[in-house]
Amino acid sequence: MKPQQAEKLLHDWRFWARPNQLPPPGDWLVWLIQAGRGYGKTRSGAEYIRERVRTKQAGRIALIARDPADARDIMIEGESGLLNIGYPSERPQYEPSKRRVTWRTGAIATVYTSYEPDQLRGPQFDTAWGDELGSWKYPRETYENLSLAMRLGAPKVILTTTPKPLKILQEIIDSPHTVLTRGNTYDNRANLPRVFYDQIVNRYAGTSLGRQEIYGELLTELPGALWKRSLFVRKPAPELVRVVVAIDPATTSSEDSAETGILVGGIGIDGNGYVLADRSLRTTPDSWARRAIQAYGDYKCDRIIAEANNGGEMVSLTLRTVDKHVPIKLVHASRGKQARAEPVVALYEQGRIFHCGIFPDLEDQLCTWTPEDGASPDRMDALVWALTELMLESREKNLRFLE
Repeated sequence: MKPQQAEKLLHDWRFWARPNQLPPPGDWLVWLIQAGRGYGKTRSGAEYIRERVRTKQAGRIALIARDPADARDIMIEGESGLLNIGYPSERPQYEPSKRRVTWRTGAIATVYTSYEPDQLRGPQFDTAWGDELGSWKYPRETYENLSLAMRLGAPKVILTTTPKPLKILQEIIDSPHTVLTRGNTYDNRANLPRVFYDQIVNRYAGTSLGRQEIYGELLTELPGALWKRSLFVRKPAPELVRVVVAIDPATTSSEDSAETGILVGGIGIDGNGYVLADRSLRTTPDSWARRAIQAYGDYKCDRIIAEANNGGEMVSLTLRTVDKHVPIKLVHASRGKQARAEPVVALYEQGRIFHCGIFPDLEDQLCTWTPEDGASPDRMDALVWALTELMLESREKNLRFLE
């Protein structure tokens, strides 16, 4: 074999990729690769973009990652990223300041992140690659905005992810327009160092985490999570005797900030608790205060419950700037999140809490947060504050209402 032929073969993914890493046949909109760590998901995503560009099927491309660092370090500049695959003559130019990747064919890819899903409003694309959807900050909003932007030509979307128990991921799998490819870490064993298997893979083999991270199984709940999806029972609320808005305020409003959790809950004449609305969002203090007070009016609440650990009296001041007459109760977290949440989980297990609607972001967070998780469970915290006020701490007051 001549050196030029050898170099061409080395850079041509179609000749040496496994069959389930190549684009599936048929008329599909979404190709979802759901696989374990080390399977080769990133390489498959990058190669599919490269192939669409090479055959001039792609002109306007969206690249979506969890955050800017992941987009740069994995999808673009990583060992399996767009700048390091294919023939050298085919490789694109990357302009970080413009969030842009450009090929000689004229195809342009723009980088987006799950922290700012609204950036996908307005543009339109014929091709998209979303990497690690399971780790996206706002997976539902980001994916739905992306779907509405796929309006050019015969659009194709490739999603590459390790599975996480997210409702939006299950909805994508169930769609008739999705082709699902499953794979596990062992499929790519020939290309991974032995130490990876000895120290990582073998350590988690046989565990629930291993089923998810190695074998690529979509578990319905994250092992160790306090809530299970079977606990969510939907039922219209009866006559309510008390209704509150609970707020878990974020301390900042930058793109990597936590959301401000805003949950509306009530207690019915039957003595059961009802989750009425999820108004959570990531925004400025003035905006979340207005949203909470709007919920207070919409549901004829009797007070706002707000966590005061971060910001203290500033939380109360922010709310009263919008409405100086709104009744506020500040609560302080003297115990850890797990200790505060467990009595509320017990209420769910006793069949005493009902959801008046579908709250996918709240329910996903409840089923994926574990006590070891370092993330801030904003919606969960607000839910716990609301139900604690209604069902636990104010028991005597609620009994008087029921009389």
